[in-house]
Amino acid sequence: MPGLVPYLFFPGNAAEALTFYRDVFGGDLSMFSYAQFSRVDGPDDAIAHGELTGPVGLRAADAGPDEDAVHMVGASFSLLGAAEPPTLTRWFDALAEGGRVADPLQKRPWGDYDGQVVDRYGIRWLIGFQD
Repeated sequence: MPGLVPYLFFPGNAAEALTFYRDVFGGDLSMFSYAQFSRVDGPDDAIAHGELTGPVGLRAADAGPDEDAVHMVGASFSLLGAAEPPTLTRWFDALAEGGRVADPLQKRPWGDYDGQVVDRYGIRWLIGFQD
């Protein structure tokens, strides 16, 4: 059983975001609509619950009318050593597409590699590995 798994609330684009993350990280994606969960507080096709399982686990939904959508300040999701260096480098590059590199993935004075990227959905990722 995995430890901490982020649960994100998106402003109406959870299906798009979860599909993007599946394309970046791989894994299996399941999504359920408001209609499938008998929710009447939003559009029938809004995502009531989505889950990505695989090398990176995420859960997400479209924010309901009384829920704030994700807005990250002072935090990042760390993938330090979460996969082999070529995979982590590929993830970094894929997350940067449509987003922005906050700190390039680079070798640090202590010998490890790391960098930070803010993806197209505003989620900040810290990615790194040992050489």
